Amino acid sequence: MDGILKRSVAILKGYQTPWGAFPAAPSFPPYEYVWLRDGTFIAYALDLAGEGEAAGAFYTFMAETIVKHGHKVHRALRAAEESRPLGDEDYLHTRYTLLGEEGREPWGNFQLDGYGTYLWGLASHLGHQGRADRPYREAISLVTAYLCALWDRPCLDCWEEWGEYRHPSTWAAIYGGLRAALPWLEPSWEEKVLSVLDDLPAKLRAEFSREGHFVKFAGRPGVDANLLWLAVPFGVCSWDDPTFRTTVDKIEEDLLGGGLKRYKEDTYYGGGEWVLLTAWLAWYYRLRGREREARDLLEWVAAQADEEGRLPEQVPHNLNSPEHYAYWVRRWGPVARPLLWSHAMYIIAATPGEPGSWSGF
Repeated sequence: MDGILKRSVAILKGYQTPWGAFPAAPSFPPYEYVWLRDGTFIAYALDLAGEGEAAGAFYTFMAETIVKHGHKVHRALRAAEESRPLGDEDYLHTRYTLLGEEGREPWGNFQLDGYGTYLWGLASHLGHQGRADRPYREAISLVTAYLCALWDRPCLDCWEEWGEYRHPSTWAAIYGGLRAALPWLEPSWEEKVLSVLDDLPAKLRAEFSREGHFVKFAGRPGVDANLLWLAVPFGVCSWDDPTFRTTVDKIEEDLLGGGLKRYKEDTYYGGGEWVLLTAWLAWYYRLRGREREARDLLEWVAAQADEEGRLPEQVPHNLNSPEHYAYWVRRWGPVARPLLWSHAMYIIAATPGEPGSWSGF
């Protein structure tokens, strides 16, 4: 597995632009954008691997991009104060071009998990660095204001689906980001952030807990692998929490074959087994001391690499819907490879230490 680990670091660095941006999948046109979520986990993985300069370049690029589009935060705050729906002109986008511009594709753009994830990753990076210069402080203030105003509004989930609902994985990312950002906030924001941090966990449990486990979203009784985020890494609940442990049991029962699926009804590329989610479960196992199970999953992940060491987004194993696999191949071509987020999650799961511990190879 060491070869895949080193190759993963090289792939992440090799596709980073000179100004810090990471394309989600450089050879897959629909993913030739910078996502805050993907990019943050990529940067976090590079920090773990001792590549702090590359990680910092991403956080700086993204901070400058947020500041450039900061007028949208002010529009969103006005919309929230007036209790009116948000239009595309009011909210920050979830993805940007490699130059930091908004995309023009007809996809949904109101998605909050990436901004919470960015705060979480940036705060971790700054904790290692020990200071927050401009434009970091300005970006932290903008994102904090944005999330505090909008956190409980329906939006797209992390898979860019179901925009009419609230999502526990999104709330987890927001919670983790706001909590991590507390040391870097202007004092005037502390009371508001603490209020959100106090309210969110109880509302999450009330809205998304059914039959002893957390659910994908209210009205959907099944689980999603992204529910792992509630404890790892965002900590909105403890991994010893009985509801979370039952959730993991159900994720294993319903979604785990050789690799881990997103959710039972998934039909994107047939609903196969996702490399990055399998690594995520391995990350959880390692933090729980379940080393044998973690190693088994990491070996499965490594086995999905091609002869150049490139990991895909998912593999067509144990498909939910084979006809949808054929549909997506016709529409967009083969599954994205390499997916940089897959490589990042492999690094994170295979690198010793807990989040924020800064242990390298």
